Amino acid sequence: MSRVVVCGSLNMDVVVQSARRPATGETLLGATVSFLPGGKGLNQAVAAARLGVPTAMMGAVGNDAFGNGLRSFLASEDVDATGVREIDRTATGVALIQVAGKDNAITVASGANHRFTRRMIRHAPHRGEVWVAQFEIPVDETEAILKRARAARARTVLNLAPCMAHSRRLMSHVDVAVLNEIELAQATGTRLHARSALRDLALAARKLRARGAGTVVATLGMRGAIVVTAEATTVVPAVKADVVDTTGAGDCFVGALAARLLGGDSPVEAARFAGAAASCSVEKLGAAPSMPTAREVAARLARA
Repeated sequence: MSRVVVCGSLNMDVVVQSARRPATGETLLGATVSFLPGGKGLNQAVAAARLGVPTAMMGAVGNDAFGNGLRSFLASEDVDATGVREIDRTATGVALIQVAGKDNAITVASGANHRFTRRMIRHAPHRGEVWVAQFEIPVDETEAILKRARAARARTVLNLAPCMAHSRRLMSHVDVAVLNEIELAQATGTRLHARSALRDLALAARKLRARGAGTVVATLGMRGAIVVTAEATTVVPAVKADVVDTTGAGDCFVGALAARLLGGDSPVEAARFAGAAASCSVEKLGAAPSMPTAREVAARLARA
């Protein structure tokens, strides 16, 4: 059976909302707190599953209440969590997310995520599957996992977030690389910023393609995205949204992209759908809980 397989991080997100961020040394009262399932891997798996495609999660949690809660949440979202391994004497990953207005700042304690290895994966990749990874588990393990998946003729998607040092071989195992403009600058050693010209962003994306990635998708927030393939560079416009919380929007994009690739969409078609999905996700609080259904995305596209 064809499916999306996500190998990556699982965190409990501790979301603190306040009117503004405290200054250094300041104690700010009046905030609210929520405990929400998260981690790039979990978010991307939930995003794919809510769109109606078979999805499996591979990762690691600690033997604690947060780990139990995350596995229960995946099960409730119809994500196969049998590949999530429990590690004794290690805490489940935690992300402290401070939301002030429409912006957020995130601090991550990786915990069990940094102890996940390729040997914990007991299900071999198969042709027709889409395997997804990020950089919140050890990079060497990510490279080995994608190499194995590519050798089995599965399609591979790598979200270079957060951007980490990696071997130049890694891109040769990647069919679709997804990253934002900051990560694109870091990955290619190019000077870029939020207002960089699209031609400069496309040039940087081509540098990543030259290292072996089949397609590079650069997400640009309110500017949409650009998709760079061997044949063309395509600008995908953003879909308007009433922003509440941008946490997890990039993960929503990646999970939706993987789901549509599994269904046979081209990278450009998949990116258009993923952009609409991400626009839905930012209108709700939290990461995984904000992932939209296929019906919600279809309605958004109909209005676009």
